[in-house]
Order: sequence, then C-alpha cells, then structure tokens
Amino acid sequence: MAELQVAAPAPVRTATLWAVLATGLLSMLLLGEGLAVNLVLVAVPAALAAYFAGQAAGRRPRAWAIVWGIGGIGLLTVPALRDAGWASFLAVVAAVALGSMALHGGRTWPAVLLGPIGILNALVTGPTWGWRGLRERSGGSRGNVGAGLRALAVTAVLLLVFGALFAGADAAFADLLGDLVPDTSVSGGPWRLLLLVLGLVGALAVAHTAAAPVQWDRVEVPAGRPRGRVEWALPLIVLTGLFATFNAVQLAVLFGGYDAVLKKTGQTYAEYARQGFWQLLLVTLLTLLVIVFALRWAPRDGGQDRKLVRAVLGTLCVLALVVVASAVRRMDMYVEAYGLTRLRVSVMAVELWLGLVIVLIMAAGVWGARWLPRVVAASAAAGVLAFGLMSPDGLIAERNVQRYEDTGDFDLYYALNLSADAVPALDELEEPLRSCALLSMAAELEEDDAPWYATSWGETRARDILRERPVSKDADWSSCTTLADELMYR
Repeated sequence: MAELQVAAPAPVRTATLWAVLATGLLSMLLLGEGLAVNLVLVAVPAALAAYFAGQAAGRRPRAWAIVWGIGGIGLLTVPALRDAGWASFLAVVAAVALGSMALHGGRTWPAVLLGPIGILNALVTGPTWGWRGLRERSGGSRGNVGAGLRALAVTAVLLLVFGALFAGADAAFADLLGDLVPDTSVSGGPWRLLLLVLGLVGALAVAHTAAAPVQWDRVEVPAGRPRGRVEWALPLIVLTGLFATFNAVQLAVLFGGYDAVLKKTGQTYAEYARQGFWQLLLVTLLTLLVIVFALRWAPRDGGQDRKLVRAVLGTLCVLALVVVASAVRRMDMYVEAYGLTRLRVSVMAVELWLGLVIVLIMAAGVWGARWLPRVVAASAAAGVLAFGLMSPDGLIAERNVQRYEDTGDFDLYYALNLSADAVPALDELEEPLRSCALLSMAAELEEDDAPWYATSWGETRARDILRERPVSKDADWSSCTTLADELMYR
C-alpha cells in the first residue's frame, strides 16, 4: 500500500482537528435515533476535515472530485426524503463509494474498483495521525491535552446546569430546548460513546485519505495476449448468430402474439414471463463479461484488426440491447400477472443499467475508452440516486393499487411490509382495504417518536395523511387477515 502513496501526509491542521471533533460530537448527538437529514449534517464537517487536510497537503479539488463529492451528498439526502430502509442503505453505500473516489481521485478501472480499500486502511492510520497532530499542538505535554479535555468537560457541565435552570424557568424555552437538543439519557450512554468514537475515527480516516491518498492509477493491469483473427473472431461471430436467431424469434412472437406460443409450450402467461426474465438477465451479465475478455484478447496488428473488433463487438452489443429490451418486457408481463415487488423493481433497474453500460461501451468504441470507468461509476451512482428519489416503495404501492383497480387482485400481506413511503398510494384504496393496508404503518408511526433530524419527509407526509384520514376504528388484525386471505385465494 505504501508504494502507491505519493508521500507521507502533511501535518494535521488545527482546522482539521476542529472539523473532526465536530463530526464526532454530531455523530454522538444526532445518529442515535435513526438516519435522515442527520446524515447530511454529520457529513458536512467530515467533508470540511477532508478539505482542510487536502489543502495542507497541497491538493486542489479537481472537476471529477467535485462531481463525486456533490453526488455523495446528494445520495445522503435519500434517507432524509424516503422512509424505505433498503433504498436508503443502497444510497448510503453508494455515497461512501463516491466519497472514497473523491478523496483518492483516479481515472482507471483499478481506481474505480479499489478506491474504498484506501479508506479502510486509513481507519488505522488516520487516528494515529490525528493523535500525533494533537500532541504537537499541546507541545507534547499530557498536561496540556488534559487541560483541553477538562475545558470541554467544564463547558458541558455549565451548559447542562444553566440550560436546565432556564428550561425550568420558562416553558417556551423548555419546548424549544426539547426540540433542538437530542435525548442523552444515561441508558444510551454506551451507544452515544460508540457513535462518538465512530465519528472521530471516520472523520480522521477521511482527512488522512485526503492528505495522503492511495494512487490506484499506479496499479498496472497486464495487457492480454492478442489472438489471431480467426481464433478471436470465430467464437464471437457464432455467438452473434445465436443472438440474432433468438432476437428473430422474439420479434416473431411479438408480432404473432403470445397465445400461440403459450398453447405450444403449455405455459401460463406468468410462467413464460418469469422463466424468460432471469435467463435473459444472466445473458446480459455474461455478455458484458464476454466483451471484457474479448477486448483483452483482441487482435491489435493494425487498422483492419480495429475495424474487425468494432464490427463484431458492435454487432454483439446491438443484439444484446435487444435482449435487454426483451428481458424488461418479460418482467413487465410478470408484474402484470403478479404485481410489483421490491425484488422485481430492483432487478428491472439493474437490467436497465446494464443496458446503459452496453451503450457506453459502444460509445467508447467510437470515441475512445479513457472516460469509460468514471462514467460507468457515475451512471451507477446516478441510478442509485434516481432509484431512491423515485420512492420505490411508493412506486410498488402505486402499481399494485392500479392493478387492483383493473383486476381486483391485491397482495395485502405484502403491502403490510412496505414503508411509510407507500401511504399516499395506499390511501387511494377503497375501504375496508385501505384501513387494513395502512393499519401496521399507522401503529408504527404512532409509536415512533424520533426527533426531527431523524425523521424522513416520507414519514412526515404519511403522518399528515393519516392525521387527516385516520384508519377505520373497525379495522383490526383478525378482520384484515380474513380480507387478505380472501384476496389471495379468490
């Protein structure tokens, strides 16, 4: 790892230490009740710590680093907007990956794929680097460090005592203080302490990486041995012919109708769709793998070889896009038959992104591939951001409500597992189905007393809807279970 770093990190600045301390304190105070806008509030001082550390090391933010940073902050807004934990988890993971790329820089595939490893390494070296800087500012004296800690302790005590007195003297001030100040009960002390440590260590790791990033562009990937034209092209041409045959059959089915195919195969409409999608998704993944190895072993003797590579792989990519379209159509058929779920909307999003990657590979074959790694990474991050912002749970509920209005079929058991993001769509159902679909969400929202910084906009919107139109008092688990069984077995 050391040979990939340009130099040792510059000495830590005082501004960096203050930003690290702010990150730790905000982590301790804000992250204990859940994740929402508090993630953005914690990320801001951590980003400032990285900026100050990079500035001390003579690094200037480059255009792509700014893009990654803005994208990472944008992804952190998803938990503030959506209540769905699974979509928020994807957004947070993608935000960490973008933040790592902003700190390390780089434009090659190793830089895009291995960047997060540098952050993990800095989890050990960062705190050591920060402690060394703290000791230097105290003149190496333990007494000075202790004096600073005692000053912080006295400050906390003064705020606690006088804050409690002012709260007791004025009810309005007490309400304001209760809304702004997080709950710091003794029972949550160990958890708060852990969050403080995680915030400090994470911010120091981020700052250390900004001061001494790992240069993943220096990782050399040996080029593959070029093959002869026949050895390289023959398997790919045969594969292209197979793709063309399959796509021709798909077009014949499309124009000839599905009834004849279903009658011949003995499958139901849903079975035909479900069987096809997963195989076609795997075909898309394997096609990308074939393209990667084909480019690695492609002949490179001259202009004729370049034309051959572009012609063969370009044709394969075009046919692969038809396969992507067929896979998406299969999933749409399956959703029509059985409704939309989290798994189905997720894999459909992945399939569409794989199709975009194929388009980008085709563009790289025309204009060069120098930009390809970063653009593929940016497209993945943009896809995760769009996926979170479109409210997948809301989309699932909306699609299933529409299906219920068209067919009378509705999976009530599945709707009960959706997040508060689904409340606006489920609110459109007729009674008593509406109250049954919202029964568990209403109970969870009523019990949840998370503070404002740990409450998403989706939860707030759901509470407003349920406050205006509460669930029916006649709705209970027994009657709703009966209704769910009736809908399932009708």
